[in-house]
Amino acid sequence: MRLGIAIDSRMCMSCYCCYTACKDEHCGYATALSAPQPMMGQFWIDIHEWERGDSSRKIKTTTVPTPCSHCQDPACMKVAKDGAVYKRPDGIVIIDPVKSKGQKAIADACPISAVYWNEELEIPQKCTMCAELLDDPNYLTYQGGHRRKVPRCVESCPNNAMVFGDLDDPESAISKLIAENRVTQLAPLEGQETNVVHLNIPSVFLAGSVYYPKELEEVCIGAKVQLTCSETGETWETETNYFGDWEIEWLPKDKNVDIKITFDGYKPVTYTAFTSFDHYVDMTYLEKE
Repeated sequence: MRLGIAIDSRMCMSCYCCYTACKDEHCGYATALSAPQPMMGQFWIDIHEWERGDSSRKIKTTTVPTPCSHCQDPACMKVAKDGAVYKRPDGIVIIDPVKSKGQKAIADACPISAVYWNEELEIPQKCTMCAELLDDPNYLTYQGGHRRKVPRCVESCPNNAMVFGDLDDPESAISKLIAENRVTQLAPLEGQETNVVHLNIPSVFLAGSVYYPKELEEVCIGAKVQLTCSETGETWETETNYFGDWEIEWLPKDKNVDIKITFDGYKPVTYTAFTSFDHYVDMTYLEKE
């Protein structure tokens, strides 16, 4: 059994319920696995948010709940002394609140800054995946229509953006969710296996709007838009919607992309864009052939 959490960034609405539930569980309360979490300065599950787009016509936001990833090969465990960081048989990574005293290197080693240094107690601290609750035979909560054991962050999510379960069981809800979606590892952990699995973190989008000749002031519905990566030859296609807008998401980063817009009876229009960031190509006005 390998316990983990799948986090779907598309479903996160930045309500901070998971953040609040974690604070409620750990602030001011010591457990067998952790010292109390300080009220200020530590976020055992942080919400990373950023604005996407380079034009006021196409702005989106992305939110990614980010706790400790509970790595299969933890960097924090490699630098810990005297067994101060250990991995349980169920895969959950724990920092011993006694043995870790004075070992700031444990906090410094985390590639995603999910381990915090408690100056007052002189110990590193982080998410325990609520293992102290999972170990409690009397602990049950209501989640997903069933009475079951889940971490507090998962329990609190009103949008089911977080799913908890056994990653080693292909029939578990978490394994099925991961199989059906796009796994998008956090950049500093690229290539590593972790027990917190991030899904659908966006890469880069290109977007634009298509109009008939300028004098008509009318949007063009159903214009075909084809993108081609100059380096790989990979293509993506879409059509303009009811508002004349088009958008293609999940493009590879830092690539040259050729954009071709076509509509029957009108001259094709071409652009070139570089996918270093989310870009609104601008308004395209068609001309009669």
